[in-house]
Amino acid sequence: MADLKALAKRFNDEAFTQGKVEVVDEIVADDYVEHQEFPGLTPTKEGLKDFIKLFHGAFSNIKVETLGLGVDGDEVWVHSVFTGTHTGEFAGIPATNKSVRLEMIDRVRTRDGKAVEHWGVSDDLGMMTQLGVIPEMG
Repeated sequence: MADLKALAKRFNDEAFTQGKVEVVDEIVADDYVEHQEFPGLTPTKEGLKDFIKLFHGAFSNIKVETLGLGVDGDEVWVHSVFTGTHTGEFAGIPATNKSVRLEMIDRVRTRDGKAVEHWGVSDDLGMMTQLGVIPEMG
């Protein structure tokens, strides 16, 4: 049986933090389905690669730190925090040079040691507030 915790850490460390999109081919199935869709990107394996490239074009000093992992059958659950500096356009927002910290919870279903489906929840409103696009509440 595949080490699902190692799979999740490899995604966070190599694919997302380091921007090595070729790692996606090694750890994600060809019939992958993304349920946390990003506007303008396909909910596929290629869309996932585009997502990583988009973030690396918009943020510098990217780091995704794995805070916690859990495995249940063929699924791995991951609690992570994304940090970076907004140095390029992101979702139509010009670079602000502001630092962001974004907490995320991800659920990944696997088959034969590869990711086949992903669901995620992230504090997008908090990130937009940190970028200064949305005023702070209260």
